[in-house]
Amino acid sequence: MNLDRIIAVRNNKTVYRDNNRVIKLFAEDYIKADILNEALNQARIEETGLCIPKVLEVTTIEGKWAIISEYIKGVSLDRLMKENPQKESEYLDRFVALQMKIHALHSPLLSRQKDKMNFKICLADIDATTRYDLHTRLDAMPKHCKVCHGDFNPSNVIVKDDGSLCVLDWSHATQGNGAADAAITYLYFMQNGKETLAEKYLSLYCEKSKTAMDYLKSWLPIAAAAQSVKATPQHREYLLSVVANDE
Repeated sequence: MNLDRIIAVRNNKTVYRDNNRVIKLFAEDYIKADILNEALNQARIEETGLCIPKVLEVTTIEGKWAIISEYIKGVSLDRLMKENPQKESEYLDRFVALQMKIHALHSPLLSRQKDKMNFKICLADIDATTRYDLHTRLDAMPKHCKVCHGDFNPSNVIVKDDGSLCVLDWSHATQGNGAADAAITYLYFMQNGKETLAEKYLSLYCEKSKTAMDYLKSWLPIAAAAQSVKATPQHREYLLSVVANDE
């Protein structure tokens, strides 16, 4: 097993490529249940037929847990958007179409989105009154059972050599409301300084999915509170401002 070729580094994990395999090696203090749940999510999404990396093995390497998956050859959509700004609208159109394709899928054994969001809101750094209001609003939202990625952004979409698209990183996958998933994507663009792209994305998603803009925006404070729990300090400040500025 070759751990010399690093392709991504995060605070609590390092991703390596070993020929046709990708090894995601987690830090020693990473919660075992979260690692096993990520592998289980990935396996369940495989069953839908969507193009994703197949799980090959869950193991330990020198005392650290690792998920080994197949390597998907291609270029991230994020990189293509940066290198070809003149094609941004074309790429965004494909991005939204792919998200809607995901939302059309069903995987009844995935965790429920509302349960995960309610749990995260409990942990968010917000006052009790706001927390109660968000729980109440979340519970009143329509109950759906669509597959939701939970971190759908261009860096998690791979454009293969034949032009087809594959989706990476299913650690946050749930079954729930597509509008909530879209709200998370919108917040991703906003907190990364891509305001114009965020608004284009929001308009396009609402148009293609026939979702009312006001309805999707009603998810933003709920999603922001939930996303704030594991965000970086800089991103957490922005996300909590979305909650605080909610009218």
